[in-house]
Amino acid sequence: MIFSTNKEKGNTSLGVAIAYYSSNGYTVSIPLNDTQDYDLIVDKDNKLKRIQVKGSSFKDKRGKYQVALKSCGGTKGKTYKTVKDTDIEELFILLDSMEIYIIPKEIINNNSTINICEKYSKYKVTL
Repeated sequence: MIFSTNKEKGNTSLGVAIAYYSSNGYTVSIPLNDTQDYDLIVDKDNKLKRIQVKGSSFKDKRGKYQVALKSCGGTKGKTYKTVKDTDIEELFILLDSMEIYIIPKEIINNNSTINICEKYSKYKVTL
């Protein structure tokens, strides 16, 4: 899969996240705007989870996928929050290889990026 633009990466990642949760018995809710920390709310067995969705096609010099954890904006592209600062329960990651990872927020220690390596292999899921 090729992400031609950041918008395409975001839309594709969100679509795959919706498909994943829906196909696994979750009720999926989509927020009306984008001012909250989460991209989806999922409900299963009366338990709600707030999900932030990320996509990546970038590999570091060792060939490991790198996922940005910070949100930037404004005219100077200043960082205004990182995943650690958000009120979410899970981070859903789609790689351009179509690999999916669902990582609990509490195990994320980095502020700006994470490299998808063996440490995260237990969080890899399939559609």
